[in-house]
Amino acid sequence: MPPTTARLATFGVFALNGFLLGMWIVNIPTIKDRTGVDQAELGLILLALGAAAWVGMQLAGPAIDRLGSRPVVTVAAVALALSLPLPAFATSGLQLVLALGVVGFFNGMVDVAQNAQAVVVERAYGRPIMSAFHALFSLGGLTASLVGGGLIALDVDVRATLSGAAVLGVVAALALFGSLIAAPAVVEDAAPRGRVPWTSRVLLLGLLAFALLLGEGVAYDWSTIHLRDSLGSTETVAAFAYGAFSITMTVVRLVADRVVAVWGPARYVSLAALVGALGLLGAALAPNAAVAIAAWAVFGIGLAGCVPQFFSAAGNVDPNASGTYLARVTSMGYVGLLAGPSLIGLLTHWIPLTAAFALPIAGCLAAGLLAPRALAPAQQEVP
Repeated sequence: MPPTTARLATFGVFALNGFLLGMWIVNIPTIKDRTGVDQAELGLILLALGAAAWVGMQLAGPAIDRLGSRPVVTVAAVALALSLPLPAFATSGLQLVLALGVVGFFNGMVDVAQNAQAVVVERAYGRPIMSAFHALFSLGGLTASLVGGGLIALDVDVRATLSGAAVLGVVAALALFGSLIAAPAVVEDAAPRGRVPWTSRVLLLGLLAFALLLGEGVAYDWSTIHLRDSLGSTETVAAFAYGAFSITMTVVRLVADRVVAVWGPARYVSLAALVGALGLLGAALAPNAAVAIAAWAVFGIGLAGCVPQFFSAAGNVDPNASGTYLARVTSMGYVGLLAGPSLIGLLTHWIPLTAAFALPIAGCLAAGLLAPRALAPAQQEVP
C-alpha cells in the first residue's frame, strides 16, 4: 500500500473519530434534558465515558501488537459508530451511564489504534507527520459542531441525528479499511506476548503526556470561566478564549510536522512547551479580556504539536510492543486530560483560579526541560 494512500486513509480515521465524538458533544444538552439529570449528575455520568475509555485503551494495546492496528481501528471505529445513538435513546441516568460506557470503551480503542496506525504510516514516510493527524481530529470535531448545530437548529430529533451519524461512520470506517497499512512483520527476539515490560522512557513519555494534556483539559474547561469570572467578561466574549485556543491548536498541528522535521522532536517540544507556559502565564496575569484571549491563543500554539511527538516516540520504543507502549502513554495522557479540570477546581477552594494555573504552567516547564531525555533517538531499552 503506497504510504500516501495510507496517510490519507489515516487522516480519514482521525477525522471520523473527531466527527463522531463531536456529534455526541454538541447534543449533550439535549440528551441531558431527555434523561432528566442535573449538572452535578451529568458530571459524574461523564466519568463513565472516561473510565470506559481507559479500559478500552488497555485492551487495545495488546490487540494491536497481535493483529496490527488496521483491523483493530476498523472494528473499533465501526463499533463506536454503532454505539453512538445509544445515549440518544437513554431515558434515565442509569441508561445514560451504560450507553456512555459503551461509547467510551470503543472510543478508547479507536484512540490508541488510530495513533498506532499513524506511527506505522509515519515510519513508512521516514519523516514527522504525526501532528497533522491530530489536526484532522480537530477538524472532524469542528465539522460535527457545524453539522450538529445545524440539525439542532432545524429541530431534527437527536435520535435521528446520531443514528444518521452512525450509518455514515460505519460506511466510512469500512471504506477506509483497505487503504490502511497492515501489521508489520514481527522483529526477532521480541519480548514474549503478554509480558511487555515497563521502561523508564515509556514512563517518562506518559508522565509528560499527562502534564501537557492536563493543561489542554484546563483550557477546554476553564478558559471561558477565567474570562467570565476573573475578568468580568460576558459569556459571549468569554467563548472567544476557548475558540482562540482551539483555532491555534488546529492550525499549528497542520504545520508543526514541518518544523519538527527541521528542528527534531526534542528541540521542538522544549521550545513549544515553553511558549505554552508563557501563554498560560500571560492569561493568568492578563488585565483584560483582549489580552487574555490572545494569551489563550498562544497557549494553544505552544501545546498543539507536543503530545503527538510523545505518541510517536512511544510507538517506536519497540516495534513488537508498539501498541502496548502507545496504549500506556495514551492512557496516562488521557488521565491528565480528565484530571486537569478537576484538580484546578479543587485548588480554587483555597486559591484564586489564576493562581491555580501554576499547576499546568509547571507541567509545561517540566515537559520542556525533560523533552530531550524523553525524545532522544529511539532505541530498544532494556528494563
